[in-house]
Amino acid sequence: MEQTLNGIQTGSVYALVALGYSMVYGIILLLNFAHGDIIMVGAYTAWFLMANLGQSPIIAVVAAVIVCTLLGITIEKVAYTPLRKAPRLSLLITAIGVSFLLQNLAQLIFGAGAKPVPPIVQIKSLTLGSVSVSGNAILTIVVSVISMLLLTILIKKSKMGKAMRAVSEDTEAAQLMGISLNKTISFTFAVGSALAGIGSVLYCAAYPQASPTMGGMLGLKAFVAAVLGGIGSVPGAVIGGFAIGLAEAWASALGLSVWKDAVVFAILILVLVIKPTGLLGRNLQEKV
Repeated sequence: MEQTLNGIQTGSVYALVALGYSMVYGIILLLNFAHGDIIMVGAYTAWFLMANLGQSPIIAVVAAVIVCTLLGITIEKVAYTPLRKAPRLSLLITAIGVSFLLQNLAQLIFGAGAKPVPPIVQIKSLTLGSVSVSGNAILTIVVSVISMLLLTILIKKSKMGKAMRAVSEDTEAAQLMGISLNKTISFTFAVGSALAGIGSVLYCAAYPQASPTMGGMLGLKAFVAAVLGGIGSVPGAVIGGFAIGLAEAWASALGLSVWKDAVVFAILILVLVIKPTGLLGRNLQEKV
């Protein structure tokens, strides 16, 4: 039971990051592999404000989300907008290049060693019978669920959310109806990066350290979660995130903690072989 709760905690972070992958792919068919490194920037922001400037955790959390949001918009404007009409392979290579750029900049500025992040929240553990649940796990799950509900309301009810769905369905028709493609794409990157900022804070609450490469593996696992749920599907990203988190936790419970990363990528291979569209993905037919 404790491992299951740990899996739900980790899966909550994966789900938040996977949502960013799915939303961006649903709009412009881009696998934004720099998304995981935005989490790294958020972690360093929180560490710098609390450890070096002595700011309160609340200010650090808000600043981390804002910095991640602005960084996501900047990456979209500088790196992706000029290549919007280029082949998708060019966008993919650019995304990988931005990822390496962020990692090496962080290593150049902060050094290669991990930085200990001061405690963001301190909540007492909750004991249910023989099972002890950490306060950080409860907070992570609650914040993640609230964030996902707010995102669902935003997409379903708001004017910009309807624009996002319209662009995802048919870009040219959406533009003919007066929807601004640039504003919609920038808003999508902003929302996805804000979720990554929230994920970075929750991840640091569970694993209190920041390193230049921390976003690499985290981003890859979130990508696997997005593929498992169905890339481009918001509910699928949530389901995939929790599924990957639980798979890791149960692998550790069975004594396979050394192989938990291999389990995640084995799931990716199985999904691509058996059901490439994922659990909630849809088949896209293109007429030639």
